[in-house]
Amino acid sequence: MLIPRQGLVLSLTLALATLLFQRLSAEPVYGGPQALPAGAEQLFALANQTRATHGLGSLKWDPALAAGALQHCNLMVHMGSISHRYQGEADLMVRASHAGAHFSLVEENVAVGPYVDGIHRGWMNSPGHRENLLNAQIDRVGIAVVARDGSLYAVADYARAVPVLTRNQIEAAVAGLLHDRGLSIVSDAGQARAYCASSAQFKGSGARSALIRWESADVTQLPSYLAQRVASGQYRAAAVASCPAQSADGTFTVYRVAVLLYGADTAALP
Repeated sequence: MLIPRQGLVLSLTLALATLLFQRLSAEPVYGGPQALPAGAEQLFALANQTRATHGLGSLKWDPALAAGALQHCNLMVHMGSISHRYQGEADLMVRASHAGAHFSLVEENVAVGPYVDGIHRGWMNSPGHRENLLNAQIDRVGIAVVARDGSLYAVADYARAVPVLTRNQIEAAVAGLLHDRGLSIVSDAGQARAYCASSAQFKGSGARSALIRWESADVTQLPSYLAQRVASGQYRAAAVASCPAQSADGTFTVYRVAVLLYGADTAALP
């Protein structure tokens, strides 16, 4: 029976991938250092298989996390040991952020061993590493595997991703949540912007019922204290503004939002 050329090429590609997968599982790779994308893919597949057996969602591959993981993995190979941080090296949060990852949570597993599947088993047999891999809050991962002289060095960086939103998108998201709760949205957000950018007590003009400012990675829900005030029925309108976050740790992706609530008895609105 003749096999179409395209089908033959695909079959050969799959066969080579299978052989490489088996080699990484059963035979140390000598020489190096040598990055092994197939080894990273195998750890990625094993992680999602394991999460599925525990009723957890699959992780999505994050190229930025993978780039940060590879940088640290190469350093482990150079040092000849495993560590989450070496002297003079930035910590995980800074490394992942500088690599371009956007996250509200980030954690890391590292290992060295002769086989990829053995590294995965080692993580699952270690309480701390197992907890990282099976964390229900994470949804992204980037993995790197580098071989040298029969040893495989591996780094897996897990994170909860945060979408990259513009100021207008942030303000629209929060305004939508307030509008759904029965508030009118004031078009003039000048006072709210001044309050958002300030770190001191707001000193704007005009009657205001409540001034609320917060930072969060999640703009799909209101802070509980704001939701409670809105639910009280004392307010009829709101102005919403967003500005750059002022948190001390700039490695996490967070959004800064200010809301000015106008009481039901306010005579005039901007």
